[in-house]
Amino acid sequence: MAKVDPNLLKINQLRQRKYEAAHGDAEGYERQRAKGKLTARERIQRLVDRNTFTELDLFAMTRSSGSALERPGVPGDGVVTGFAKIDLALQNRVPFIGINDSGGARIQEGVVSLAGYAEIFWRNVEASGVIPQLSLVLGPCTGGAVYSPAMTDYVFMVHDVGYMFITGPEVIKVTTGEEVTFDSLGGAEVHNVKSGVGHFLAQDEDECFDQVRRLLSFLPSNCEEPPPYLEPSDDPDRTDPRLASIIPDSAREAYDIKDVVRMVVDGGDFFEVQALYAMNIVVGFARLDGHSIGVVANQPKVMAGSLDINASSKAARFVRFCDAFNLPLVTFVDVPGFLPGTAQEYGGIIRHGSKLLYAYSEATVPKLTVITRKAYGGAYCVMCSKHIRADYNAAWPTAEIAVMGPEGAVNIVFRRELEQARDKPGRRAELVADYTEQYANPYIAAERGYIDDVIEPGNTRPVLIKALKVALGKERRRTPRRHGNIPL
Repeated sequence: MAKVDPNLLKINQLRQRKYEAAHGDAEGYERQRAKGKLTARERIQRLVDRNTFTELDLFAMTRSSGSALERPGVPGDGVVTGFAKIDLALQNRVPFIGINDSGGARIQEGVVSLAGYAEIFWRNVEASGVIPQLSLVLGPCTGGAVYSPAMTDYVFMVHDVGYMFITGPEVIKVTTGEEVTFDSLGGAEVHNVKSGVGHFLAQDEDECFDQVRRLLSFLPSNCEEPPPYLEPSDDPDRTDPRLASIIPDSAREAYDIKDVVRMVVDGGDFFEVQALYAMNIVVGFARLDGHSIGVVANQPKVMAGSLDINASSKAARFVRFCDAFNLPLVTFVDVPGFLPGTAQEYGGIIRHGSKLLYAYSEATVPKLTVITRKAYGGAYCVMCSKHIRADYNAAWPTAEIAVMGPEGAVNIVFRRELEQARDKPGRRAELVADYTEQYANPYIAAERGYIDDVIEPGNTRPVLIKALKVALGKERRRTPRRHGNIPL
């Protein structure tokens, strides 16, 4: 009988163990596929560059507690970890991507499982502002498990696949009497439209992976690196005459600010964040002469572009992310003010609105602002005005900068005259026109140095590119302190 080479035997055993660890049990695989979901390793392989994933702790196994509840020998201890490349070679201090599809804490492990969660949460906080953190919710993410994605920078969710909630439908029914389904409680649409917990909504997992790749193309690997530069094919001196006619003649008519953004940035390529939440403000990523930038813009098509609680919080977090990762900010302003009403006041619009004011004031990245139509009241101050240290502020000739709109101002300033002129219906229109000409125009602000220039709309792109080149060389300094106390 031929002698068996012990080394070859060990190699074969290693291969067998690797196969078992990598593939798990066949029943689990079929259950996942029956739900229209990929396995953890399939997801990773589709997300990252081909043949770049190196798995860590492949042979980790579930701890045995001796309990009848314990399923022995769960390969990988229920988690797949490792490192890989996505489009660019990422080395030390690289972005973190978490793929969440879990039933939650192991009840049989008791406090040990809770301790594991808390250790993850602590690491999320330590990494915040140091490396970009992304969470993909591709299955259940419930109870304590939701806090890790919530503390990361961006949450991606897939329609009919991912859901998140702290308390499940069964417990809610027992405690409050409400009957609710998994999807209506914490589905992808709920968190992308209503709660704002989600940032990106995909129809399937492959679209989700494409979104992740596109986002990472704008971001640096960590807070000490500049954002990636992409050699532009779009002429930096390109003008767009369509911008001259995009503002409607009537101040009551809307237009789409995203059209303005696309006409200005490189190749019209704008990657919006939280596109379905607080749509009265628009945030996202683009490039200006090859440089990655963050864009914030009021949306006249929704609530006339006014700032409310949700819009303020959405924009504030985006501004702080851009400042953490060295992304210049370009702000397009068309804001009538903060949304009035008891619901907003009772909900704390003062506190939430001040988040955006704080975020812009704190940001030390290059900050460029263009006022397209109106900037009234405190909202003018908040939307990256010169007074909170924007580096460059321009206005279109259509801009109106004032404490309030001409109609409201005339009603207050000329109240008595209007009461006496009830038999002169044209007097109000005359007063509004006079007020607009004298006070609600960009030239008064420009005279005082609050606006650096009044520009032709079609020249917005070349003007911003020139301003960005100058602002990129500024020294970024902050007052020495542990941290400020942002009004959360």
